[in-house]
Amino acid sequence: MRLTSLYEVLAKRRAHGQKSLAVLLDPDHLDEASCEQVLELSRAHPVDYFFMGGSLVMNTRQASLIRFIKSRSEVPVLLFPSHSLHLDPQADGILLLSLISGRNPDFLIGQHVISAPLLRASNLQILPTGYMLVDTGRQTTASYMSGTTPLPHDKPGIAACTAMAGEQLGLRLMYLDGGSGAMYPVSAAMIKAVRQAVDIPIIVGGGINTTEKAQAALTAGADVIVVGNQIEKAPAFLAEMSKVVRSFNAVLNVTV
Repeated sequence: MRLTSLYEVLAKRRAHGQKSLAVLLDPDHLDEASCEQVLELSRAHPVDYFFMGGSLVMNTRQASLIRFIKSRSEVPVLLFPSHSLHLDPQADGILLLSLISGRNPDFLIGQHVISAPLLRASNLQILPTGYMLVDTGRQTTASYMSGTTPLPHDKPGIAACTAMAGEQLGLRLMYLDGGSGAMYPVSAAMIKAVRQAVDIPIIVGGGINTTEKAQAALTAGADVIVVGNQIEKAPAFLAEMSKVVRSFNAVLNVTV
């Protein structure tokens, strides 16, 4: 996949109703052995993207893990940064997150100002992304570290208007996230409301720990589903998620 085509591929898949699977890899919870296990599974059960990042990133393994993945896999690696310190030009691209669900200026624009010269000098493909934290039953690391209040889980209208504003500002992706360790996933009603409000690809993550929850998110309008925590607990879960996405796309192809 050409680096310059990452967004175009996502947009094309969105236009054709095709779904994608991303695996979120947190450097704080990985070493090369566990990373190799995920890579082995991904060869047998295809995934579309590896997202690399976490809310803290307390160790220095991110760079070596990206290098490890790139040497063993053709799957694009996209940075999922929570801070300007988490940039790495070895990746294929970056989800440049603007936390539009909150009102903390540091995560709306502040960190972006600091990282702008570094991004300009890198070869990373930049994917401007509206990041929307959603209340899913408990405070997450992301909401605590960002000092923001998540969107109420039962207020899909607020999420829809937030996403609409982000699209009007020129953001090219929307990411609805319950956060790591979410008690329950972003609701189908909220995903559906955002899908009806914007035309750009929608990414949904957090709390997707069963095939039923994955299917519900895809049916409601998610273009990319993200799994992370559950794969850390049970790596074989990756096979189930890959099957759900491929089955969804296979049915779509038959219908079309």
